[in-house]
Amino acid sequence: MERIGFESNWRLWIRRESDHIVLLRAESGDECATLPDTLFSLPVTELYDHALAPEAAPIGGEEVLLTCGAAPEEYNNRSLKELSLPKTLRKVGDYAFFNCRSLTTLKLYDSVTSWGGGVLMNCRELHRFHLTRLNDTQGESLAYLVGELPNELHVTVENADGSSYRLLFPDFIELYEENCPAHHFDYNIYGAGHPYHFVFREHSLSLASYDELFPAMLRVEHDPAAALRLAWWRIRTPYGLTEKAKAMYLAYLAAHEEAALGLPLAEQDSEGLSLLLGCSNPARDSLSAALGIARERQFTEASALLLEAQHRLCGTGMNKTFDL
Repeated sequence: MERIGFESNWRLWIRRESDHIVLLRAESGDECATLPDTLFSLPVTELYDHALAPEAAPIGGEEVLLTCGAAPEEYNNRSLKELSLPKTLRKVGDYAFFNCRSLTTLKLYDSVTSWGGGVLMNCRELHRFHLTRLNDTQGESLAYLVGELPNELHVTVENADGSSYRLLFPDFIELYEENCPAHHFDYNIYGAGHPYHFVFREHSLSLASYDELFPAMLRVEHDPAAALRLAWWRIRTPYGLTEKAKAMYLAYLAAHEEAALGLPLAEQDSEGLSLLLGCSNPARDSLSAALGIARERQFTEASALLLEAQHRLCGTGMNKTFDL
């Protein structure tokens, strides 16, 4: 068995082709792991069927051990929470991550051109994607991933030019419910997320179409906290945001200003807080509540920004003093 030093611990079974590597099986005991771009000077371009499924058995091939410090007690992917896929990856086989129940975050490049069936089946905790584009052309990966999962998904897209944006896809539930009198099953969808997960046209996402869904979401039963995050992320990373959509999201944030101020505070995002204060006019009570949160978290930059906003709002008529 070949042993290679690497940044993550893996036990791999591979097949060498003339110009690429196929990962037949990949097992790690790490919580955060990265698969290699190359092995033996060949690009890793394919994950085989059931390649990372915890219960799947090796199917032969050449065995390779990648080591990083102390070896884990066992290799089985059951503790794998965050996975980074190779930049060179082009094909992902059927059920590649089947039953990866601990997986919460998947980082990948928009380079995969072939996705198998049931790749993410039973990945019930998976809700974060970080997708990096290698060029200006939008691939099919985002459409596939979002369409596979009904969970609330948090997506960061990094463009080839270095710009980036964050999107939230609300959750939904699909249920087949027995209709006994009619002797059939009714198909019902619950939650506001379904239109977001299937907003893609020909596997491509139009941000304008994404933004147009927001008013309709607010008219049906939805999670207000998710709607608030969605609106804030579009304002915070306004890639492709029209002035009309910007005004719509700002109006929603203004209607929930106290909760909105809590979003950049929760992420220790002083730049985001400055942006929000600059494009809104929070009331004194909302500023005071936000200031209390900033003090509790010892977020000094935020405290200074909120004190300045209070001063602008109230002028010198306030006799209170504040300690940072």
